Amino acid sequence: MSPSIPECGASGLSLDDTPAVVITVSDGVSAGVREDLSGAALEDLLTNNGFIVNRMLVADETDDIADAIMNASSSAQLVVTTGGTGFSHRDVTPEATESVLEKEAPGLVHAMLAGGLKKTPMAALTRARAGSIGGTLVINVPGSPRGATESLEAVLDVIPHAIQLLAGDTRHH
Repeated sequence: MSPSIPECGASGLSLDDTPAVVITVSDGVSAGVREDLSGAALEDLLTNNGFIVNRMLVADETDDIADAIMNASSSAQLVVTTGGTGFSHRDVTPEATESVLEKEAPGLVHAMLAGGLKKTPMAALTRARAGSIGGTLVINVPGSPRGATESLEAVLDVIPHAIQLLAGDTRHH
């Protein structure tokens, strides 16, 4: 059963009941030695904006991240990964994401970067990717709760339209 297309109403595009998956990429969280603060923050943000959210945990392993994204994309219209976008040796989320994306969405990454740079120069250190797999939008955000939510908030207004376009609804809104 494929997810329904969000409806276009008088107040604009709605995200109500849109399925989403938040994937936390972290060796520490997946091993149970650290709390998943960024995943929880993203779940709150998305739930407060009408999404039905499921969460997953995965270690910083390229193949595991790519598999988790692919699995999540089969049941959700939005997949947000948090973590693994920095410069450390174990930060491989962008590479894993790039390996499974069908189309890239660099404008989303630029919007997140621009929004982040207004708040901190550290935003320049993220290596996020965004794009689509079939009818699913995939977005990487940083692993800190603040960086994750601020990045997603920077593009939240355009996500409904992106999801509608991916679902085949190309009407102008």
